[in-house]
Amino acid sequence: MSTAKLNLNGQDYELPQMKGSEGEVAIDIASLRATTGAVTFDPGYGNTGSCESAITFIDGEKGILRHRGYAIEDLAAHAEFSEVAYLLIYGELPDKNQLVQWKSDLADNSFLHERLVKFIDHFPLTAHPMGMISSMIASMSAFYPSDNDPEVADINFRRLIAQMKTMAAFTYSWSVGKPFVYPKRDLDYCSNFLRMMFGSPEDEYEVPTVIRNALNMLLIVHADHEQNCSTSTVRMVGSSQANIFASISAGVCALWGPLHGGANQAVLEMLSAIEEDGGDYKKYTEMAKDKNSGFRLMGFGHRVYKNFDPRATILKKACDDVLDHLGLSDPMLDIAKNLEGIALEDEFFVERKLYPNVDFYSGILYRALGIPVNMFTVMFAMGRMPGWIAHWKEMGEEGSRIHRPRQIYVGSTAREYKS
Repeated sequence: MSTAKLNLNGQDYELPQMKGSEGEVAIDIASLRATTGAVTFDPGYGNTGSCESAITFIDGEKGILRHRGYAIEDLAAHAEFSEVAYLLIYGELPDKNQLVQWKSDLADNSFLHERLVKFIDHFPLTAHPMGMISSMIASMSAFYPSDNDPEVADINFRRLIAQMKTMAAFTYSWSVGKPFVYPKRDLDYCSNFLRMMFGSPEDEYEVPTVIRNALNMLLIVHADHEQNCSTSTVRMVGSSQANIFASISAGVCALWGPLHGGANQAVLEMLSAIEEDGGDYKKYTEMAKDKNSGFRLMGFGHRVYKNFDPRATILKKACDDVLDHLGLSDPMLDIAKNLEGIALEDEFFVERKLYPNVDFYSGILYRALGIPVNMFTVMFAMGRMPGWIAHWKEMGEEGSRIHRPRQIYVGSTAREYKS
């Protein structure tokens, strides 16, 4: 076994090396504190591997994203969101019979418990849909068996994926005073959601194919992204053997933050501000270069990708296709394209590798689909649900120890209490 040598206070220590299936190298420091008395210091855990995982591979330098070995480009172009959900959770794409059963299970489990539906009426009108959904998911443990038995968990996986779209649509309907439209068993996942969002109980809503396909692709590109903030939160909470509902609810709360799931909303707000200021995008790119201006270009750069975010490439084309098909002209998209053009050519952005990321285009696409801004993060959560479930399941199967990071204490030293 290869090792790495650490010299601490004049003494050498041998630390085991690990290598992933794609050649990633890691230094195993699991025994570091026990053998040396020292811990590592890594704010934000940017250089710390918290687990081994077989779900998603990212190469940020090359702009690669794969789920279970399948390139995100192929999945987004050819797969159904329900297929990708099955792939993430169970490790392989479903065969024909498995897919039929899986889709049937998702349709059958789409209905919320009626008492959970009534729960919605008790939120104030000012409630954010993410707060409502995180509360409802946590409450599901009161309506369904929530122990971590594999068979029970397996049914709950289906409940969470299926009911997430219903919760999302119902919170929107409630916020605008529209009656709830209940799911239909004969519709696919995306068509069901769009019907519940924009249809009515009295009329048969015809789901536009281009809108349905765009939503399918959006959910796929958000389905999983390795050990991000919300996924790590799901694993952190789940490591205490908390049930799936508590763990996923925590993930929803983590995603709610503007630096994570709320980033696409920030992009749209930025583009709107530029449009209201006359659309002078060059003025704002110059402001972004000036550290004293206080302005930051939202949707550029990524913690992981040091190349073009492959998901942004997919969404950019989808924006063009959807707006062209619907005959829409969106000045925000023109501003976005111009900002992207500058970022790809201007030395300031190129040197810093500030390429457009997935948030840059997803907000524009959601806007074109008719999704209101306060629902953007909810859409992200709906897409990310199978990824959260897959990581919770994987963590439980590997028998993960409870997560307990260390710290470097910088407070007061021992002192005497005086009354």
